[in-house]
Amino acid sequence: MREMDHMAVEAAADGEKMNCFLERHEEYIMRCASKAARRYLTKADDEWSLALIAFTQAVQSYSLEKGSFYSFAELLIRRKLIDHFRGEARHRLEQPLDQAAFSADAGEGGEDYAVRLAVQSQAAEDERQALKLEIEAANALFNAYGFSFYDLSDCSPKSRKTKQACALAVNYLMRSPPLLSQLRDSKRLSIQVLEKSSEIPRKILERHRKYIIAATEILCGDFPYLSEYIKFIRKGADR
Repeated sequence: MREMDHMAVEAAADGEKMNCFLERHEEYIMRCASKAARRYLTKADDEWSLALIAFTQAVQSYSLEKGSFYSFAELLIRRKLIDHFRGEARHRLEQPLDQAAFSADAGEGGEDYAVRLAVQSQAAEDERQALKLEIEAANALFNAYGFSFYDLSDCSPKSRKTKQACALAVNYLMRSPPLLSQLRDSKRLSIQVLEKSSEIPRKILERHRKYIIAATEILCGDFPYLSEYIKFIRKGADR
C-alpha cells in the first residue's frame, strides 16, 4: 500500500534509482508546480526548476514516519514556490526608481507615477499569492491532525482572557522540545500534561485544541504571512 513511500526511501540511498525516480515523476512535479503557481508551466519556467529542486530535497529528507511521500513532496514544492513568490515581491518593492516618483511633488499623470503604481500593484499581488500558498500548505499540515485551516474560525479564542491562556499554551509548547516532538509524532495535543505543566484550565485546552496546535505549527514553521496574524502570541513570550 505504501510502495511509493518505500521507493522514495530507496531512491535517496542510490544515485541511479534517484535519477529514475525523478524522471518517473516529472509529470507529477510539473502538476504540483502548476497548481501552486496557479498557471500552466513548462520546463522553461523558473518554477519548474525550483519544483524539481524541492522534489529532490523531499526524496533526500523523507522517512516513512512522515506519512505519505506524495503529500510530503507537494508540501515542500509549495513551500519552495512560496519563498520564490515572496522573493519576487520583495525584489519589485526594492527596484531602484527615480526618487521623484516617490516625492510629494510627483504628478499623478506622469510616467514615474505609473511605474510606481505598477510595481506596488504587482508586489501586492505576489504577496496575496504567497499568502494563499501558505494557507494551502498550512491546511495540508493541519489535515494530519484531523482538522482544516478553515475550522479555526470556529475554535479561535474570542475573549482577551482566553486569548492570553491560549498564547501561554502555545508558548509553553514552543519552549518544550519534548512536548512539541510528542505533538508532531502523535498528532495529538497532550492536554493532561499541558494542563499540569502550564496550569491552564483543561476546559480551555480542550475547547481551543485546534487553535493551539495550528498557532504552534505556524509560529514554528515557515509561515511569515500567517504568523503576522498571531504575532501577539510571540510578543507575549518576549515580555
